[in-house]
Amino acid sequence: MKTLSIVIPVYNEERWVGQLLERVLAADSCGLAKELVVVNDCSKDGTLAILEEHARRHPEIKLVNQEQNRGKGAALRRGFEEATGDLVLIQDADLEYDPGDYPVLLAPILDGRADVVLGSRFLGGPHRVLFFWHAVGNRVLTTLSNMFTNLNLTDMETCYKVFRAEVIKAVVLEQERFGFEPEVVAKVARSGARIYEVPISYAGRTYAEGKKIGWRDGVKALYCVLRYSRG
Repeated sequence: MKTLSIVIPVYNEERWVGQLLERVLAADSCGLAKELVVVNDCSKDGTLAILEEHARRHPEIKLVNQEQNRGKGAALRRGFEEATGDLVLIQDADLEYDPGDYPVLLAPILDGRADVVLGSRFLGGPHRVLFFWHAVGNRVLTTLSNMFTNLNLTDMETCYKVFRAEVIKAVVLEQERFGFEPEVVAKVARSGARIYEVPISYAGRTYAEGKKIGWRDGVKALYCVLRYSRG
């Protein structure tokens, strides 16, 4: 049986991560065995205790602890190294992205049509209405990324990205934080991988609810679009 490795970077998510793990464990993985690679990025709240309790109860959870907080990109690199599955899916630790969307994300790869699948928040799925300027910034960054990659994505910054394991493990990644998104898209596009995009639902959260990405990350994303466009 083939295995789906679900890589989950976690930092200070004690409010949500327990619910998230239960949803991931219960999600339909289209007949694939599940491996949850949970990377705790040196959380300072009660996150680690929740993760350890879940890992004790569920052998499919592989818990990895970063000794220093290094950011989402660094946590994902560590997760990719630890993943042993045939497919690798990125899952945020909050509840913005719904594991119920796994079947639609996996289908193009399981059908033999794709090597990489991105889940778009802008292709018609239900979504919470928030942050006009975030949406504008996302579209600007996606458009610039498309200009350099010659792709026609609608949501380059999406969390939900699924890869054949050999594709993502062949990519040399550098970014420590949210610059991971434009970097990985540029490098996967350059690799010649077959890329699909599918609609997903999105339940965005406010800063009061724990949202972490800010305007500085948008500026860094712009820098990364330009930097990795040059190869």
